[in-house]
Amino acid sequence: MKQEKLEQDCYYHIYNRGINGGPIFKSNENKSYFLKLINKYLSNKVSILAYCLMDNHYHMAIQVLEEEKMVTQAFSNLFNAYAKAFNKMHNRTGSLFEKHFRRIKIGDTNYLRNLIIYINTNPESHGVTEDYKTFKYSSFQTTISDSNDTVLMPIAKEEVINLFEDIENFEYLHEQKRSLGLDKLNWD
Repeated sequence: MKQEKLEQDCYYHIYNRGINGGPIFKSNENKSYFLKLINKYLSNKVSILAYCLMDNHYHMAIQVLEEEKMVTQAFSNLFNAYAKAFNKMHNRTGSLFEKHFRRIKIGDTNYLRNLIIYINTNPESHGVTEDYKTFKYSSFQTTISDSNDTVLMPIAKEEVINLFEDIENFEYLHEQKRSLGLDKLNWD
């Protein structure tokens, strides 16, 4: 299957999981390192609107800022660097991720808002936490936080809040996620 092109100025859902559904993150140290690599390889090439790192998969909502070839190469460098480090740390060899990273182009603002909510609430949907608001490795806390003290990875906070009109609506719509039918989406 041919991969969707990453067109400049367009929004995408980027996601993947571990090979055979296996873990791609075995510790918080792995997750923090992955976020560090995202900053290293993707900053100024994409704008991150939302992210969530689960043990066996990840999700990102991004806007492409640079030309497709540069962004695709940056993602490739990110995933290769992480896989090499993960394999070395956990004394393993071979592929870590299932196929190439997947991407879905986001065609409208409503879909983008729903995707951000889906990504931020993913840990609760998967039963990893009872309250998505407390999950450390998603963008929810960064979006609602007034300070940068606990920020693991910078996101396009102002753009995200503007998509939802204001912070109160952002939080309200996250709480209403099931009435929006988001639990019916199956991207994992």
